Amino acid sequence: MAGEHPIQGLMKTAMENLKEMVDVNTIVGEPVETPDGSVILPISKVGFGFAAGGSQFNFDVEGKTTSDQSNLNEIPFGGGSGGGISITPVAFLVVSKTSGVQLLPLDSQTHIYERIIDLAPQVMDKLQNALKKNTNQQNNENTQPIM
Repeated sequence: MAGEHPIQGLMKTAMENLKEMVDVNTIVGEPVETPDGSVILPISKVGFGFAAGGSQFNFDVEGKTTSDQSNLNEIPFGGGSGGGISITPVAFLVVSKTSGVQLLPLDSQTHIYERIIDLAPQVMDKLQNALKKNTNQQNNENTQPIM
């Protein structure tokens, strides 16, 4: 392209390469089916970084810089670009016929509230059973004859 600056070509190439590397399967991985019929989906967190830069210097015959930028494509250009991706697995989504849908986080500290909500029914059952046992013991003690 006649009017395109060299830095535009660098940025365009880097962005196209980043675009090719990332799709929806990067965040939600390919499903894996277990022998019991459950399906496991890996879930990841994705982060991107990108930078580009360059310089052009126009020197006249005496070695001094000039401000004449009438023909930028003939002025020497030096530049570079780079990018990076960080993919961090964060959880597994398990879909099972017996236990339904469960999210199994890999970092238990950041997902403590989810764990508390998941455990709440079990804790309530244990409390109810303990109260029933205590009530039954008190009723048995009150009905026994005193000697």
